[in-house]
Amino acid sequence: MHEAIPQRGGVSRRAVLAAGLTAGAVAALGAAVPAAASGSTVPAAASGSTAHWFASPVTAVRPRFRWWWPDGLVDPDEIAREIDQIADAGFGGVEIAAVHHSIKDKSVLDTAHHGWGSRPWREGVEAALRRAARRGLTVDLTLGPSWPVAVPGLTPDDEAAAKELVHGRAAVPGGSTYQGPVPPPVRTPAAGVTRQQLLAVQAARVEPANSTRKETGLDLASVRDLTATVTGSTLTWTAPEGGDWVLISFWVRGSGQQPESGPHSAPAAYAVDHFSPAGTTAVTSYWQDHILTPALRRLLRAAGGSFFEDSVELETEGLTWTSLLPDAFEKHTGRPLLPYLPALVLDKSNQVFAYEAQSTRQIRHDFWETVSGLFNRNHLTGLRDWAHSLGMTLRSQPYGLQTDAIASAALLDIPEGESLGFKNLDDYRCLAGGRDMAGHTVLSCEAGAYNGSAYSTTWDRFLRTMGGAYAAGVNQTVVHGFSYATAPGVAWPGFAAFSPYNGTAGYGESWGPRQPTWRHVEDISGYLGRVHQVLQRGTARADVAVFRQTGYTATGIGASWFTATGVPLGWTHQFLSGPLLDLPSATVSGGRLAPDGPAYKALFVEGDFFYGSTPTLAVEDARRILTLAEAGLPVVLFGAFDQALTPGVPDQDETERLRALLTRLLALPHVVRVTDKAAVGDALAALGVSADVRHATASTLLNAHRVTADADFYYLCNGKHAETVKPPVAAIDHDVTLRRTHGGRTVPYLLDPWTGEATRLARYTEDGDDLTLRVTLQPGQTMIVALGRPGLFGDRYGNSPHAETTDADSVLFTDRGLSVRARTAGTWTTRLSQGRTVTTRTPAVPAPIVPARWELDVEDWYPGADATRTDRVRRSLTLDTLRPWSQIPELADSAGVGRYRTTVTLPADWTPAHGAELELGQVSDTFRVSVNGRRLPAADRLHPVVDLGPYLRRGDNTIEIEVATPLINRLRVEQPSVFGGVARQDHGLAGPVRLVPYVQATVG
Repeated sequence: MHEAIPQRGGVSRRAVLAAGLTAGAVAALGAAVPAAASGSTVPAAASGSTAHWFASPVTAVRPRFRWWWPDGLVDPDEIAREIDQIADAGFGGVEIAAVHHSIKDKSVLDTAHHGWGSRPWREGVEAALRRAARRGLTVDLTLGPSWPVAVPGLTPDDEAAAKELVHGRAAVPGGSTYQGPVPPPVRTPAAGVTRQQLLAVQAARVEPANSTRKETGLDLASVRDLTATVTGSTLTWTAPEGGDWVLISFWVRGSGQQPESGPHSAPAAYAVDHFSPAGTTAVTSYWQDHILTPALRRLLRAAGGSFFEDSVELETEGLTWTSLLPDAFEKHTGRPLLPYLPALVLDKSNQVFAYEAQSTRQIRHDFWETVSGLFNRNHLTGLRDWAHSLGMTLRSQPYGLQTDAIASAALLDIPEGESLGFKNLDDYRCLAGGRDMAGHTVLSCEAGAYNGSAYSTTWDRFLRTMGGAYAAGVNQTVVHGFSYATAPGVAWPGFAAFSPYNGTAGYGESWGPRQPTWRHVEDISGYLGRVHQVLQRGTARADVAVFRQTGYTATGIGASWFTATGVPLGWTHQFLSGPLLDLPSATVSGGRLAPDGPAYKALFVEGDFFYGSTPTLAVEDARRILTLAEAGLPVVLFGAFDQALTPGVPDQDETERLRALLTRLLALPHVVRVTDKAAVGDALAALGVSADVRHATASTLLNAHRVTADADFYYLCNGKHAETVKPPVAAIDHDVTLRRTHGGRTVPYLLDPWTGEATRLARYTEDGDDLTLRVTLQPGQTMIVALGRPGLFGDRYGNSPHAETTDADSVLFTDRGLSVRARTAGTWTTRLSQGRTVTTRTPAVPAPIVPARWELDVEDWYPGADATRTDRVRRSLTLDTLRPWSQIPELADSAGVGRYRTTVTLPADWTPAHGAELELGQVSDTFRVSVNGRRLPAADRLHPVVDLGPYLRRGDNTIEIEVATPLINRLRVEQPSVFGGVARQDHGLAGPVRLVPYVQATVG
């Protein structure tokens, strides 16, 4: 049977859009209650405000989509439909981004009429905001078309445009005379650049001892400024005798960089100067003059979220530059910049010249510290304050340059990282340190982009990626992404921002109704929303602050001992840079740094990884650290800090002043210096510092801790430091000790982010503030434990005793009280927290059942009449053996939704005390389980075992498993030129599937 079903759905919103909204109506819509997102037919949580808070996360914390548009070639009706699709699926908002890498013929986009910022684009944005206001969603907007931030109509020669410093060079043997034109730049300018200005001409003696494999060594003391000797465009200069010399010219010009995959507008847009007020003003003025109509301003107040800036990918042939740099450098360091330029200039990202190694390191540090200050002060702070004037916030990925992203994160309303560009979890921990020291709440992540994985991305891969990121501080997900339905000339299943990408399958996914797994996506959004709800609750806690002299991120560089050794033992850490020690939160109370925030128990200081691990500290940073230590903060220094150097070029006597401060620091009783990183753990123990989460042996368990007035929340994940780490993570099963920070009676709850259920845990031990429980997790799997007062989540067990040990399979609280669960008949011994030991007998339990036959009904998805329509072909099969679809001849190239049905018969002695777990084995991608026509709550995608509990009965029981797949196997044959190179993938229910009965009995 064939069934043609359009991808687009929902009623037309034309009448709503045409009517418009008054300011009062917009305000009312902004307060609208979002639609319920839960699709479960079974109640998910007990009554009680805390239980409801967890089970039904508010829209504001739910995951968001990066929403890719083909510039302004969008229809307001379709925009409203897609907002409905996203809202109905349980997501909390969108980020509108003009991205169309898949469209090579840009002329089809007609930028003159439909470009970014055009009237059709604005009408689309207004339609999105109107519908979002009605549905309770928020809409984020990129600051410009694509990335980096750019302004239509700006030219590369304009003051506000991005600039580069390029160099020319000419060799001059000692004693010889150079006569001729000033050496021209070694690289030609980009298209559109018509002017270049000579900044300086210098001569320097070549010093081979300072040369590196790629850099020409120079003698700093020999540098001579010849700029004033230039006549017109010519130069005459005689090199001194002895040694070779080099003439170096420095030219300032526009970089000519346009937004990625443009053009997006007419006139074309060019990147702005990210370090000057002029560049920021160019952005804000364009919005004020060309985009922010009165209607759009009102709509932003109703449904606007953040302005967004992607990672700072400024591309130049030379050195990123701004006209403010010479003055800013001299103000920051007290020294002129020009003599240092040879050690700074770049050619296609490579250093060209170098002085003596230590001086070169110090010069480069001072330069990039100056650049960082300009970026944070003039760009981020300026844009943030402007966003606030419109009732918006600023969300930004503040990395890509050699700037202090840790300090940037403290300035931003919402710092953001990315799963594709970040090399490991320490990259997130850098941004988390800035967020938490500044007292902000959200650390966002551009999540789920994978190279070459368009239409083959599985949600389990996404969940494994995010599991570790959440442990490192992330608590908001912007899913990458949701593509607008169509564009001229695209093929089924519709417009996709990144696919085809250079003729092959692109990166990132185009989620939405075009995907079979969209049928189950409410389960995913519910899971993510509950994780976010917990991780945005209260205050983040971390055990140790790692001081970083150079605050870069997206580098993959971690912390000595902590990253490799401490984290596997339960330790948590975040990174701080110097500017964070100036924040109001940088105080010490009770031995804790930032006691009302992350409450670090110690500060760890090591050599600067970015400069050969040299033990360096700025004098001001050393003074601040000394003040914190004198207030009682434990400090561990790793390395030769008794001989520390300044990170920048030192002033007179500055090194001596630094070492005098460190001598005072090292003399304090709670300050320890170690020279072997293996000794860090012992040093912390000697200072009385221990982790909030502890386990006896190294493990792949990761954790995040948040504290509220009611409870300690612990997020636990069996993950890994980086996606590329080998071998793969294995299952874990061991005891874990959690520290309680609340006084009074405290009990543990297991919060299931898939179902929303909060369950009182029945087996654990207590020792003072420590609570120890068993943690069993499959690779990538997570669990959330809350330590709070009895009844916090609506349970009625009060101060009932719990189990400390049992030889039964498990022990749990049920309606009948404390009960054991076993898979076989037997007598089980349980030691209770009161000190009493009891025995419990359980009756016979049926043996595990392996279903012998399955009926499989498949909706096989095919291209429909146009790019946004899908034909579904119905197929029915009987399977004696479960196999992936790729191994079933009738389904080898299929994609869609399959419903597997089987019947199991339970014996006549089956009682309400019996139950069973359904083990699904291998299943891909998303799934749902029904028993006897009743759909069960969402199940853990990374541990596909479902407790069928009360849903089974004696006699025949029908079990149905609905599985949805990615589209890749169908696209391999429908578009072989694009997707044919992707291997056929194994999807569907492959098993083995077992029904494993158990029985429960009340502990006497």
